Amino acid sequence: MRYHVLATDYDGTLAKNERVSPDMIVSLKRLKVSGRKLILVTGRELEDLQRIFPEHTLFDRIVAENGALIYQPATLKERLLGERPPQAFIQKLKAQQIRPLSVGRVIVATWEPHQTAVLNTIKETGLEYQVIFNKGAVMILPPGINKAKGLHEALKELAISEHNTAAIGDAENDNAMLQVAECAVAVANALPQVKTTADWTTEHHHGEGVAELIAQMIEDDLAGLDQQLSRHYLELGESFDGSVFNISPYGHSLLLAGTSGSGKTTFTAAFLEKLMAKQYQFCLIDPEGDYLDLPDIVTMGDASQPPIIEEVTKLLAQAAQNAIVCTLAIPLNDRPAFFKKLLTAVVELRKNTGHPHFIIMDEAHHLVPRETEDSFFNFPEDFKNFFVITTKPDLISHAFLERVDIAIMMGEAPSRSMAEFAAVVHTKVDIPENIVLQKGEVLVWQKDQNKTLLVRSAMPGTLLRRHKRKYATGDMGYDSFYFKGPKNKLNLKANNLNTFVQMATGVDDETWLYHLRQKDFSRWFRGSVHDEELALRTEKIEEQEKNAGISRKAIFQLIHERYTAPA
Repeated sequence: MRYHVLATDYDGTLAKNERVSPDMIVSLKRLKVSGRKLILVTGRELEDLQRIFPEHTLFDRIVAENGALIYQPATLKERLLGERPPQAFIQKLKAQQIRPLSVGRVIVATWEPHQTAVLNTIKETGLEYQVIFNKGAVMILPPGINKAKGLHEALKELAISEHNTAAIGDAENDNAMLQVAECAVAVANALPQVKTTADWTTEHHHGEGVAELIAQMIEDDLAGLDQQLSRHYLELGESFDGSVFNISPYGHSLLLAGTSGSGKTTFTAAFLEKLMAKQYQFCLIDPEGDYLDLPDIVTMGDASQPPIIEEVTKLLAQAAQNAIVCTLAIPLNDRPAFFKKLLTAVVELRKNTGHPHFIIMDEAHHLVPRETEDSFFNFPEDFKNFFVITTKPDLISHAFLERVDIAIMMGEAPSRSMAEFAAVVHTKVDIPENIVLQKGEVLVWQKDQNKTLLVRSAMPGTLLRRHKRKYATGDMGYDSFYFKGPKNKLNLKANNLNTFVQMATGVDDETWLYHLRQKDFSRWFRGSVHDEELALRTEKIEEQEKNAGISRKAIFQLIHERYTAPA
């Protein structure tokens, strides 16, 4: 199962005129019966939500106050992600007769047209609080607190990834949550800007739209939407015709074969970087110690100490943590049995959470050798999202290879290797003859199209060197971006890329287009974020795209693709 969680907004999405229909309650219960979990993500204060929505106990987690408070209905446990602004700040707002004015555990909120007074008060008091808009509501929160942050923390408590989450909303403050979810859905009554951000818009409005999404999740796990999720696709290289060669991150099983020294480790490292860049979790079984120096990845086992499976699964239960399982200390003859035990544990974790998203098996002929019966491993019928690496396809269990739907050959005699694979899986493949591959080139077969193509593979290194959390979630200080707009009518500070995205969803189109035309975004990415590639790609958008919604979405996507820290 790909989608283990549904995250939904309340007002304007789940609820209409503050109320949730009885039919909607039935739909929510049906989703729970399917084994999935529910998270409610709302700008409302918790007590207010509990008063108007007594069925809130259906949810596994409630993210209230626009991401500032996490509540667990089953245990009544609350957790705050920030602090309320100082009382002096609140008193200044009250002194200006700002009405209505509500004060929650963390959030302070009012309504338009008081946003100018709020911004001026923030400036006067020297606070770095942010302002978030929601269909006329004006919400004041600590930096970095939004629905995406709240959703991330709730999912972390449930040991589930955003990549196993579908989110649905209707207003500006939902954009941050939609951006980080694997599948972003807008109800039919959503604002145009939200529909632009979403991967899919339901035919029905409010709760009926949520019920439509739930029905689709139960029916086919949203399989029909995969082609609309290209923002998540893994770019593995460039075809010889100049088109990008990419694959969906879900549902594929890959084989990489090539002689020793052909570049399999380089290709695999590039693949790992693509997964890391998009925050897909992987478990890599490494029998030769080829990947032990990769940063930000925990290695279990070494040349003298075999890995302990219980510790591996405990580590992988943390959705954001990748793992390398080094089997150097395990004798060759014992590795299939070890892999069987590890696989059983990892498959059970996948069943409950959806991750790790990829299982990568280097020197796979040591783990699932040809001589071992497929029944020995008892692979689930739907076992996929694996990447096996070997010198010769024929060395791997033939029954296991029949699960492969993308075969990649490199090094010497790729045509011969592809023919060997085709014979093993009893498939007729049209293979070009006498191919001589240059460094970085691979021959690829895709089962769904049953054709081969030549690809210049992506090279590793750039993404890992550019993995700078400071720019994603830290405080850039004087290098922050300021949304000012024409005539300097605003002065909103974005002190990192995540805050930039969050604030950019709330500013008006006039302000956004003002900075777009001035090329302020690419100038900031180049001069302050020090990311030339991001700057160049943004510059093209600034020059070619004049629509506020489309240019927003395109620039947001570039940022989310290139920076990996949670929002």
